[in-house]
Amino acid sequence: MNAEQQDREQRLVERVVASFDNAPDERLKELTQALTRHLHAFIREVRLTESEWRQAIDFLTATGHITDDRRQEFILLSDVFGASMQTITINNEAYRDATEATVVGPFFVEGSPAIPLGGDIAGGAPGQPCWVEGTVTDTEGEPVPHARIEVWEADDDGFYDVQYTEDRIAARGHLFTAADGSYRFWAIVPTPYPIPHDGPVGSMLDAVGRSPMRAAHLHFMVEAAGLRTLTTHIFVRGDDLLDRDSVFGVRDSLVKEFQPQPPGTPAPDGRDLGDRPWSRVRFDIVLAPAS
Repeated sequence: MNAEQQDREQRLVERVVASFDNAPDERLKELTQALTRHLHAFIREVRLTESEWRQAIDFLTATGHITDDRRQEFILLSDVFGASMQTITINNEAYRDATEATVVGPFFVEGSPAIPLGGDIAGGAPGQPCWVEGTVTDTEGEPVPHARIEVWEADDDGFYDVQYTEDRIAARGHLFTAADGSYRFWAIVPTPYPIPHDGPVGSMLDAVGRSPMRAAHLHFMVEAAGLRTLTTHIFVRGDDLLDRDSVFGVRDSLVKEFQPQPPGTPAPDGRDLGDRPWSRVRFDIVLAPAS
């Protein structure tokens, strides 16, 4: 590329960056100018063609059209590029032994049903029963009473309740820790599943030879006064997808042992499981200070 062409391109970048100089909000100015510089740098680096740019616009348009109050394709797009995990990594700095955060995912829903300690979130969702227990403490080791724990997961068929056409509520709920910071509930053993891949994001993954599969996991969101809200998962040790999770959400510290229990093994709370096998897992949660 000759010097005149380079100069022409650079002068355009500078004009666009300068157009944001009078933004009254300094943070907004910083964001828009940095985005402009990086976007133009990408376009110039790959020598983007006009046809490719039209394809990109069509892709984003399709992403918007498929997004509604039950499906967030832009979150999927952010997830598969690792942008969600990078944002989470930046905003949840390592602090002593605090539990690591990971992606929210597109299937969190406000207003989940409340369950008591030892209750069952399954709500009829198919899957093997799983006893989940642990404690919530702060980084000083002090128990956190009355912490709100939100949990949700896919069923044994690999679907969340909101992916069904009927208005079902299943495999999600919330509970509060006891005075000693302990919690316990019944769920179902997590299963691997594909992120929704019948839309633009799925087409993109197929085009580049990537799998849409997510490693099996159970979502947690934990809130307590004065402490950093934690959004995380736990993953199943031994899952073949741990090193190729489609949204890069796996962290080694979140891989847990789901211990299978043969039929007839007494349940921790005396629940009658008949001749069904079940599993159990322990997840002790440590919350960082809010500041």
